[in-house]
Amino acid sequence: MVRETMRPKIWSFLFYLAFFAAASGLFPFTALYYQSIGLTGSQIGLLTGLAPLITLIGAPLWTGIADATHRHKIVLSLAILASIGCALAIPSIRGLGLLLFTVSIYMLAAAPIISLGDSATMSMLGERRDLYGRVRLGGTIGWGAMAYLSGRIIDQNGIVWAYWIYAAGMVITLLIAQGLRFERVERDHSFLNGVRTLLADRRWVLFLGMAFACGVGMATINIYQFIYLAEIGASETLMGLSLTISTISELPVMFFGGWLLKRFRARGLLTLGMAAIGVRLLLYSAFNYPAAILLIQLLHGLTFPAIWIAGVAYAHENAPSGLSATGQGLFGALMNGLGTAVGGLLGGVIIQLTSARGMYLLIGAGVLAGVLILAVMQHLIPAFQSKTAED
Repeated sequence: MVRETMRPKIWSFLFYLAFFAAASGLFPFTALYYQSIGLTGSQIGLLTGLAPLITLIGAPLWTGIADATHRHKIVLSLAILASIGCALAIPSIRGLGLLLFTVSIYMLAAAPIISLGDSATMSMLGERRDLYGRVRLGGTIGWGAMAYLSGRIIDQNGIVWAYWIYAAGMVITLLIAQGLRFERVERDHSFLNGVRTLLADRRWVLFLGMAFACGVGMATINIYQFIYLAEIGASETLMGLSLTISTISELPVMFFGGWLLKRFRARGLLTLGMAAIGVRLLLYSAFNYPAAILLIQLLHGLTFPAIWIAGVAYAHENAPSGLSATGQGLFGALMNGLGTAVGGLLGGVIIQLTSARGMYLLIGAGVLAGVLILAVMQHLIPAFQSKTAED
């Protein structure tokens, strides 16, 4: 009995551990690799800017196919295999056109991996879905532990090793993924009718709007934080330390994620995380000296991890029957796809017009205004109110 209870947690924990360990070897070094092969700033911007836009398409596309065909594990395995193949091919490519094509295929393939992993995890946890945060903690540990080791390996052997590290880590992820189980739910409606029902539900529209707003705010942090730190005179060492602090801040939130969900419910926790993003951005603009930024980084735990725990829980609990993976894909697409794309573009425009400090002031105020508007909508407009207390 104990073994059966532990099995889903172990496989999911290992899946997140392996995936994010692999990702930490590649994602922070991607732009540096493009620079090392002679690409211009605009070319690098084109390649890195594609990611959120393709995620917007790829995540709901592949998760929808998985739900429609009940072939979740096959879709997940093919996505991982395609990601490995592209990672092995990219270092041998120099022409921008072919590189653009290969990177696009890679991003399309990788888009649904986490959404499918989240769908499997929530299904395997069953009535213990409150343990999702502790299981997802594997990703935080994998990223934090491997980031330093990857940097050492790349420093000693060359930046192309970022792709070898990623490919090796994803092979391990593929093997672990075979231990995941997906719930097969027989639908009493067609797949397309289920999707239409989901998108016609105004509660889902509100939820996806919140995911989008969170994505915009988090994008300005993830993309422009080092630019802001350089603007206020921080060293590269302090930049690295700021990432370490934010990673550590995730640990207690992930571990106590179940308690937070019980205390605030999914949508309440999502609202709290969205408000924390706005406060974090305003604090960046108010305290423009490096030591203060390190302290503000401790708020990271209340932003991304809290939002992700809440979003995954809400999508799983409120998706129509048989569309759990599709719900996860839509959540990921709005936050990491459209939200990230708009946040990156908007943040860059504001920085060009003012400064990074001014950008954080304006975006932070906008996010908090969004929290207020959404709160009014869900309390005063019946169509946007929760179906049950669990929402």
